[in-house]
Amino acid sequence: MKDDLSRPPLTPLLAVEGLWVSYDRIDAVRGVSFDVGVGEIVTLIGANGAGKSSVLQAISGMLRVARGSITLAGEDLMGVPAHLRVARGIAHVPEGRGIFGNLTVMENLRLATYRRRDREIERDLEEVFQLFPRLGERRRQWGNTLSGGEQQMLAVGRALMSRARLLLLDEPSMGLAPLLVREIFRVIQRINQQGAAILLVEQNAHLALEVAHRAYILETGEIALSGPAPELRRHPQVLAAYLGGA
Repeated sequence: MKDDLSRPPLTPLLAVEGLWVSYDRIDAVRGVSFDVGVGEIVTLIGANGAGKSSVLQAISGMLRVARGSITLAGEDLMGVPAHLRVARGIAHVPEGRGIFGNLTVMENLRLATYRRRDREIERDLEEVFQLFPRLGERRRQWGNTLSGGEQQMLAVGRALMSRARLLLLDEPSMGLAPLLVREIFRVIQRINQQGAAILLVEQNAHLALEVAHRAYILETGEIALSGPAPELRRHPQVLAAYLGGA
């Protein structure tokens, strides 16, 4: 799907060092360190409960960090509330999409621009509709009347309307038909090619490793393996645990 998947890491945009996240004295994430380069797709792969979503929620400010550091373009994010992380260039598309069902497609998209003061909002709306033509056709439709695939498109489109430098995508293929999954992943690649860095959490390890430049394998809250995605696709441990031994 993507050319030059083995290219070396680019200039770090996101740097996570020694990240610990706990729930009621249970450590869900233990000492995780990784980075995402400018213009890069990095994927986190692991079984349910491995800590993948907790990592994304810590980066976006939805979860309190027990210890460790998170920086964006060299700027410390520790102590920065979630809404200000959005203003600094992070957009989180959570598992379950999180759209507003009682708002129309257009209202959901415009809601993401509430902090913007530039004159390019209309142009960005048209770009979202070019990426997702079905959203353009349904721009006046209520969010809760959309199909699951359309809701996922809307969630990604809303993130794009914030002009994010870094997209955090949590299980974008969950619950979607195979054709829609391929469509979502094609759009993810196009978004990346237009300059956005992407941190992808995805149960479909085949597709995640196909589109990513680098990957980290999480097991019980710790990084067990990491490296260029093409290499991990051939790693015996990854083949056995996540790719069906293919």
